[in-house]
Amino acid sequence: MSTAALPTRSGQVLADLIPSSRVRDVALVAGGAVLTGVAAQIAVPVPGSPVPVTGQTFAALLVGTSLGAGRGLLSLALYALVGMAGVPWFAEGGSGVGAPSLGYVFGMLLAATVVGALARRGADRSVLRTAGTMLLGEALIYAVGVPYLALAADMSLTAAIAAGLTPFLIGDALKAALAMGVLPTAWKLVDKK
Repeated sequence: MSTAALPTRSGQVLADLIPSSRVRDVALVAGGAVLTGVAAQIAVPVPGSPVPVTGQTFAALLVGTSLGAGRGLLSLALYALVGMAGVPWFAEGGSGVGAPSLGYVFGMLLAATVVGALARRGADRSVLRTAGTMLLGEALIYAVGVPYLALAADMSLTAAIAAGLTPFLIGDALKAALAMGVLPTAWKLVDKK
């Protein structure tokens, strides 16, 4: 039985396909932070919620799966630290540490790490596994973001769920669907070469 047809990229994430160097890793980490900051500016206000719909969560999950757990964590940590230091690249040009939506940024740190670890195990190679990975990442973002919103905005947990989770479920399903197309397709293109 020949192993020539089997994928030789086990244990890799997409970023590992670029020749390895410290410069590459620094560029990928910084690029992931910038991508997340730019995607956060794609924002649609949600009536009755202090949290807008943004491209930020999609970017954070894409960064995690593409870069892997370590680089994904560093990238989102850089994004969070620079934003907390005053660069206006959180959702809707926000920055600092006082925003009620900062918990979602902290959740993105956790989510990028977990989806990155799963991607290294092949969770971004098929449509169904990618869907599960993205949905888990979104759940982790909410698991941190919603309770933080409740505390920061002095809301009940029920009110925080209504304002900071429920209005975003359809958008998150669309983001997961987009990832389900992008990531497995990228691997198929790479494996053809």
